[in-house]
Amino acid sequence: MENFLQENFAQRIGGNTFGKDTKIYKFEKIKRAKRAAMAANPGIELIDMGVGEPDDMAFPAVVDSLKREAAKWENRIYADNGCAEFKEAAARYMKALYGVELDPAEEIVHAIGSKSALSLLPACFINPGDITIITVPGYPVMGTWTKYLGGEVVELPLLEENGFLPDLDSLTADQRKRAKLLYLNYPNNPTGASADAAFFTKAVNFARENQILIVSDAAYAPLNFKGKPLSILSIPGAKECAVELHSMSKGFNMTGWRLSWVCGNPLAVKAFATVKDNADSGQFLAIQKAAVAALDDQAAITPAISEKYERRLRSMVDTLKKLGFNAKVPDGSFYLYVRAPKASADGSRFETGEDFSQWLIRNKLISSVPWDDAGHYVRFSATFVARGGRADEERVLAEFARRLEGAKFEF
Repeated sequence: MENFLQENFAQRIGGNTFGKDTKIYKFEKIKRAKRAAMAANPGIELIDMGVGEPDDMAFPAVVDSLKREAAKWENRIYADNGCAEFKEAAARYMKALYGVELDPAEEIVHAIGSKSALSLLPACFINPGDITIITVPGYPVMGTWTKYLGGEVVELPLLEENGFLPDLDSLTADQRKRAKLLYLNYPNNPTGASADAAFFTKAVNFARENQILIVSDAAYAPLNFKGKPLSILSIPGAKECAVELHSMSKGFNMTGWRLSWVCGNPLAVKAFATVKDNADSGQFLAIQKAAVAALDDQAAITPAISEKYERRLRSMVDTLKKLGFNAKVPDGSFYLYVRAPKASADGSRFETGEDFSQWLIRNKLISSVPWDDAGHYVRFSATFVARGGRADEERVLAEFARRLEGAKFEF
């Protein structure tokens, strides 16, 4: 006899079929393939280029700051919507790196990571029947929560021929009328593409004309290899129609610390703070105050991290281009996104990016992430672990090239 809960699950997570779905999602398939490959090849290192988070720890000065702050009596209490010190540091950071002036009291609120912020923002704006516009491939959290709330999701494909930028002009009049939120993510996961000021200006004009709030996920913005990092809030008029998410994860090696902030339009920030206040009690104050040390030292921290990822990406691009891939170093992020081949010389055929990704794990012990939402691609990440420093990094990259050497692909 089934537990009564089987009939009580919400439809948004599957209703009475929850837990019975036998579909295996791609990340679970990757995990299973990795385990099988390692079991079949004991003692051989698996090169994991599928990981989407920094490979190193936070900088020592930041860790030391956390130790000091964690020992302080006054930091033991609930943080609620954050401490003034963190907001003020975020405002200084936005001014120094992006040239954006923000009022820390009215235009900045911390969140327990960008994922948390993206899950809460739809609750501020989405009623049943409202639309959130998202880009695919991409991070699905805001779309998932829009559907949970009875809203609808419109997906705009990121195509190579468009520089992996969405075609906002393709939206119908009805979609524009019902849309409340537009999610943008640049530098982009997974494509690595960056948006320039011209695209952001077009997006801002589109949002103002159609009364839509832009949610700009700028988690990868500090990882910039070309020119100066760009914030959508630096575009004239953006504060009327945009909020931006920034994170301590990618540019500061603080992924597990779970700290980000939402900034921009003060009314939208206030709405987010109101919903957040009913969802969590804030991130540990010691973490927020330790992050101040990181933000105020970004000129020493983030460029060193960016230089490492750019160096790795250049080597990965060189290897893949020799094999016929149309690979190029992105302008930012730590991702390399390439079209999957159709076949290999060993007789294997690849109908999807997932087919090729699975082949790489089984045959080369190289892990990547497939994306088949808008064409068939795989994403390699420069965040592979190299615990032995620069020498170990060079060893992993040389092994990556060696394992693929002599492979022949049909595109």
